[in-house]
Amino acid sequence: MASSAITNAVRFFLLLTFLVATHSQSLSNPTYSPDEVSTNLGEVESRDNGQELEFRYHDHDQLTRYLRSVSARYPALTALYSIGKSVQGRDLWVMVVSASPYEHMIGKPDVKYVANIHGNEAVGRELLLHLIQHLVTSYDTDPYIKWLLDNTRIHLMPSMNPDGFAISKEGQCDNTYGRHNARRYDLNRNFPDYFKANMKQPQPETEAIKEWISKIQFVLSGSLHGGALVASYPFDNTPSASGLNAVFQSYAHSPSIAPDDDVFRHLSLVYSNNHAKMSRGVSCKSGSPRFEKGITNGAAWYPLTGGMQDYNYIWHGCMEITLEISCCKYPPAHELAKYWQDNKQSLIKYLAEAHRGAHGFVMDENGNPVERASVKVKGREVTYHTTKYGEFWRILLPGTYRIDVSAEGYLPQEVEFIVIDNHPTLLNVTLHSAKRIDGGPYYRPVALPPRPPGSPPPSPGIFASLTNSFNSIVSNFFG
Repeated sequence: MASSAITNAVRFFLLLTFLVATHSQSLSNPTYSPDEVSTNLGEVESRDNGQELEFRYHDHDQLTRYLRSVSARYPALTALYSIGKSVQGRDLWVMVVSASPYEHMIGKPDVKYVANIHGNEAVGRELLLHLIQHLVTSYDTDPYIKWLLDNTRIHLMPSMNPDGFAISKEGQCDNTYGRHNARRYDLNRNFPDYFKANMKQPQPETEAIKEWISKIQFVLSGSLHGGALVASYPFDNTPSASGLNAVFQSYAHSPSIAPDDDVFRHLSLVYSNNHAKMSRGVSCKSGSPRFEKGITNGAAWYPLTGGMQDYNYIWHGCMEITLEISCCKYPPAHELAKYWQDNKQSLIKYLAEAHRGAHGFVMDENGNPVERASVKVKGREVTYHTTKYGEFWRILLPGTYRIDVSAEGYLPQEVEFIVIDNHPTLLNVTLHSAKRIDGGPYYRPVALPPRPPGSPPPSPGIFASLTNSFNSIVSNFFG
């Protein structure tokens, strides 16, 4: 017993030594280093310097100047970087707001918001600018904001589709002009899909997003849209969906249930219940549905292929929901202050949900972190992976769970743990080496993501193309 206690103490000391040694180093994965962060501030207009952000729409140049001015004024809380460029060469800016903007905080989660995926859905773009301002100006005065920034790295992308926004028109509530990127692709139909082959040509904006989330292990995400008032959660697609169903039965679909359906419903309710009116199930126009409690399963509303939230979840273990935050896609600027007040509390409370459930480290018997170990909760057929530091996060509701942890060259471990409300469970797992006599590994985890149980691999063809086309037509009427 004493020997076991000493061994565990040694392991903990080795892990602690590793964390202390690496905490002061910039994170090499993601590779968005300080060198890539915008340090060339250029000309920041005097009217942007030191003044409160106005409730108006900002074009790309104005948005860029504002982000640079915030980066200059709050260097200890912000870092500005671009993940790539749009078709027409506009930067896809991301602002990190955190007490550690340039370095990953070991053991603490990265989260994100992405707005303006559809260029003509403009409210989210402005709300993220106001969220940035609120976070940096409240850090020293609001204990909740200070706690959030001290324990979370928040990445905010105001516009994923700056080219589409550039041609969109203020006051246009329902049309589709500006929805697509400069090559006329719907960016929220351009990601790899779990259920169907997506034959659409990958676009620079979606390729930049895919590279971004492969470099940074995000725990939680929200995608801001317009055209409805609802929080929509995975899955967005379903094996049984067809384009004809999407056209003629837009509001009569069966839900496509994700393994973490209970968590997604909870996350959606967190946003809806903290919103000024979303939870009332507001119907935006005649003939559109009233969503109970202001939430919906994506496929139950209307199925789509190539959506970003399903991609985040299945390919990268990031729990993302789609937030439809305005009935009008591009409302008059004088309404922006009201939209900010309606969404302010929701935007903040939602991000804090990254601290719910279980988190910890996977290490070997020598106290070294195990990178890319698979972490799977029994009964939930989605695999999460550890970071280079052996970290993992799993958002879960209160209850008793068992996880399987495995990695190439190690014996798998099964661990039972309990999650309670309002307090994350710290769960550290030690993996032991698994070697044959000849020194070769005999254990290798199954590659993911899997195909849906019982479904054959998708075969691209005319029917898949027709389905995607029909879904694209229908989706133009919604967020």
